[in-house]
Amino acid sequence: MAKVAFILTVLAFILGGNFYVFYRINQLIPSSVLRVGVMLLGVIIVSSFFMTFLLHNVLPPTVSSFLYKLGTSWFVIMIYLLILFLIADLLKFTPIPVARFMHHNWLVLGLLTFIFTTVFLIGYIRYYDKERVEVYLHLADEQKLDKPLKIVALSDLHLGYSIDNKEFNKWVELINHEKPDIVLLIGDIIDNYLSPVIKQQMDITFHKIESKYGVFAVVGNHEYISGINESKQFLKQCGITLLSDSMILIDSAFYLVGRDDRFNPDRKTIETLCHNADPSKPIILMDHQPYHLEEAAQQNIFLQLSGHTHDGQFWPVSWITKWMYEKSHGYLKKDNTHYFITSGIGIWGGKFRIGTRSEYVVITIQ
Repeated sequence: MAKVAFILTVLAFILGGNFYVFYRINQLIPSSVLRVGVMLLGVIIVSSFFMTFLLHNVLPPTVSSFLYKLGTSWFVIMIYLLILFLIADLLKFTPIPVARFMHHNWLVLGLLTFIFTTVFLIGYIRYYDKERVEVYLHLADEQKLDKPLKIVALSDLHLGYSIDNKEFNKWVELINHEKPDIVLLIGDIIDNYLSPVIKQQMDITFHKIESKYGVFAVVGNHEYISGINESKQFLKQCGITLLSDSMILIDSAFYLVGRDDRFNPDRKTIETLCHNADPSKPIILMDHQPYHLEEAAQQNIFLQLSGHTHDGQFWPVSWITKWMYEKSHGYLKKDNTHYFITSGIGIWGGKFRIGTRSEYVVITIQ
């Protein structure tokens, strides 16, 4: 029942928000012919958002990809327009004469078009400018490694209709350039659908990743959305060691623990997963969603890696994620436990990073 209520709320927000935004755009445009054209375009854009979800198995992949990019990009733009028009309407109750500038005004329409084009172009460029985040960590005195361990960690790849194989290949080049000892994928590797990932033969690209110990991963909530069993099977075909509520000792030197996503209410606790671990060896935990961070500290985990938040992806959602999570992005230390919550190398939907960055994390444990 709660799930149905959530879906209906989201639908009401999308449809209601779009109606309000296009109503206000219609008021702003002086030309009646242009108003009709914009309203028709609005119907197409809003419909594309739903058509992707409803008809992706019927439409050709290129069409599904175009509709997905169009609909999800507009969703981000719509939120900004919604905020703008709401502020303009609230200012009607002040002495500021905003209302007269928001009706049939070419100058304001041109100014808003220029500002929005500039903001989203910069956001688009920032998305493609991946940030290399470097982190150095030191083991406690009672734990030792024979030599430094270099980790490349990525989260929230969201491979599929929006992020294609060509873009993914560039990420693999970034990974291999680091010459890592181990590569860790912290969930949401696949976006909403598995079919475009398979059709683009991204498994071949996964096999190009080079590291001493291999590629290890945990699932995120989007692997459940795309079909958890099928997604797990595909990731294993990619040469990835998938840790789903399990722990593995690597090179007799350190433990790697992977938790199932909290989408699974029956997943194991960190205490259960680590109860047989040798305390003289460091434990690295992968847990996609960064909730209840204190649990890792209670079990003396050396490092927890998480993603999921995207750091909000764009302002002002970034404010919301900072409110929702104890740490929505970046480095944190609690007791003897280090945490890094990454904003992700990929993105959901429209490729805009406004006030945030896409990143990959290079961690060296001394």
